Amino acid sequence: MEINKVYLGDCIEIMKELPDKSIDLVFADPPFNIGLKYDVHNDNMPYEEYFKWSKKWIGEVYRLLKNNGTIYVAIGDEFAAEINIILKRAGFYFRNWIIWYYTFGQNQRKKFNRAHTHILYFTKDKEQFVFNDKHIRIHSARQLIYKDKRANPIGKIPDDVWQFSRVCGTFKERIRKHPCQMPEDLLGLIIKTSSNEGDLVLDPFGGTGTTAAASKKLKRDYMTIEISKDYYDVILKRLDGKVSEIRKNIKVESTKQETLFDTV
Repeated sequence: MEINKVYLGDCIEIMKELPDKSIDLVFADPPFNIGLKYDVHNDNMPYEEYFKWSKKWIGEVYRLLKNNGTIYVAIGDEFAAEINIILKRAGFYFRNWIIWYYTFGQNQRKKFNRAHTHILYFTKDKEQFVFNDKHIRIHSARQLIYKDKRANPIGKIPDDVWQFSRVCGTFKERIRKHPCQMPEDLLGLIIKTSSNEGDLVLDPFGGTGTTAAASKKLKRDYMTIEISKDYYDVILKRLDGKVSEIRKNIKVESTKQETLFDTV
């Protein structure tokens, strides 16, 4: 098994070749099966086919995670309930059903605008897992507004509704024309919370390489799998610092974005 590597190919087949209990943290942002246009993957599987496919990759993740390992899965409304059930049946223990709320919602014509994604947080063991609360605490209203002496002086653990903007086409962070690029700050929060420096983070659906890039910045090892040769090349360039080559023809937003990487 090679670490700090991007693998090209089908994630299920590649994960089958990896050793048991070798991964500390998994972040997975699988295709939502809502008909998005990927260059390789069919995002419009029949219900039963998508369900069985999800069981397969989640089963492989369970085998790969260490006993104190953690998994986060980002998923849309259409299959959030099914993924939740599959994770439980695989043997994972439920921790949180997180809502990622984003300010730049996706316009709809015949229903309310979509402005959130579900992030399901599970651990392999019910009691033994990494949760670095001191690395992610934030100031509370009790501290800042009400000056309540009962407030914890080191701040509070964040709520289970997270507000991060989507990585829109005009943002500096935008890497390539990908239907669902994840923001680095969101991955930074997950990685800080559920892993330690030197741990190994796996992303079975590499996309534009956000998980690997955030892991590298936070001194974690990474393994990323991507089925598309185009996106695979994008990830390699991103990790090699050649972002200018993959941002061609993308209008950049001039507003500076704050980053979690500047905090402890």
